Amino acid sequence: MHKEADIRTPLILGEKTYHQITEEVCAPVEGKANKYWYAVFGLALVLGMWGLGCITYTIGTGIGTWGLNTTVGWAWDITNFVWWVGIGHAGTLISAVLLLFRQRWRMAINRAAEAMTIFAVMMAALFPGIHMGRIWMAYWVLPLPNTWGSLWVNFNSPLLWDVFAISTYFSVSLVFWYIGLIPDFATIRDRAVKPVVKQVYSILAFGWTGDVKAWVRFEEVSLVLAGLATPLVFSVHSIVSMDFATSVIPGWHTTIFPPYFVAGAVFSGFAMVNTLLIITRKVLNLETYITIKHVELMNVVIIITGSMVGVAYLSELFISWYSGVEYEGYAFFNRVTGEYWWSYWAMMTCNVITPQLFWFEKIRTNLITAFLLSIVVNIGMWFERFVIIVTSLHRDYIPGNWSMFHPTFVDIGIFLGTIGLFFVLFLLFSRFFPVIALNELKTILKVSGEGYKKQYKAKAAVSSDDTANVA
Repeated sequence: MHKEADIRTPLILGEKTYHQITEEVCAPVEGKANKYWYAVFGLALVLGMWGLGCITYTIGTGIGTWGLNTTVGWAWDITNFVWWVGIGHAGTLISAVLLLFRQRWRMAINRAAEAMTIFAVMMAALFPGIHMGRIWMAYWVLPLPNTWGSLWVNFNSPLLWDVFAISTYFSVSLVFWYIGLIPDFATIRDRAVKPVVKQVYSILAFGWTGDVKAWVRFEEVSLVLAGLATPLVFSVHSIVSMDFATSVIPGWHTTIFPPYFVAGAVFSGFAMVNTLLIITRKVLNLETYITIKHVELMNVVIIITGSMVGVAYLSELFISWYSGVEYEGYAFFNRVTGEYWWSYWAMMTCNVITPQLFWFEKIRTNLITAFLLSIVVNIGMWFERFVIIVTSLHRDYIPGNWSMFHPTFVDIGIFLGTIGLFFVLFLLFSRFFPVIALNELKTILKVSGEGYKKQYKAKAAVSSDDTANVA
């Protein structure tokens, strides 16, 4: 048996047995939801219904209900789209990249992160759809034969690249998430008492037997999917960034966008995982599995990616000056000191200055500060997208075209509605699916469980005493 160094913090607290892990991880699925779950679910459902009402109103009336104007043709819709796609990045990174690197700390957080990815991409997909105005013709973005009544789409358009990148990303992430759930569905199936529940989970488990051949195939498929998903982490947000980088708008056409957007996506994604898991561990009584060590490691990733984003911001400012291009220089000068200066400095404060607080161990390992700072990071990332889009558009080459963007109640309602729908989906997921990868977690119990670490330490102490006595 491989023995870890004692200096490593246990990833499973308490003297757990395999049976205890099964009981505690399955408890939220098999038992009744507590009052906190119902309170949050009710609030999210109300918010989501309001958002759906605003979406219905937009489709019925037209996107003139938004605060768009001739100058600012993109605003909250594309801002929210890019923000949600960014949040969806951490799930695939945690699942795929950490699996390939054999990082054991992913076991407790990958399931919730994968679910977050699925739901975040669904929320992102709403915005291009309703921005079309005639959402019933959304199928026109697909490369269908001309006999369907539409011409083939323009494959040179970055907006079409979005369709392919995000649909591929969503498909692979969904399959990866579902494959990981199959053994856990089988566990719930075998424990179920009610016939209907047993039948439903039997269908979901796809006849999982749990024998050696099944586990070998499970491992092989997981590695293949991780290998496919890893390039998607970098490709999807790179392609989203090309919506801007391939244009000729000052402030957009810059080659730094792809790596800068990817770093920002991982940054915001890990912040959202932290936000969700700090709540989940408390509400579902999973503190012994989602530990402070998990939160700390995610905060370390936030420090690294936040620093990369900060370097990108400063690089943009430097290049806009060094290029000597008058329009480029003005675009960034206007961002910093213009009408929307407050959004720029909110972005800089939230994304560059605030994450540096995680260098201090007391802040990095404090759940309250980690929770608050994770929310601050996602607020900052929303402002980043707002700054890139609105401040680059609201001042045109011709002063007569200059215009300010002011969101309407529909803009705000749709955005808040997607947040509500996201939490509705995540809460339903936590109610019917195991939030933690149950069977994968068991594989690290003997090397990362606190009880086993104590046993190893005691045996090592006895062994050293015996050696000393012999000597």
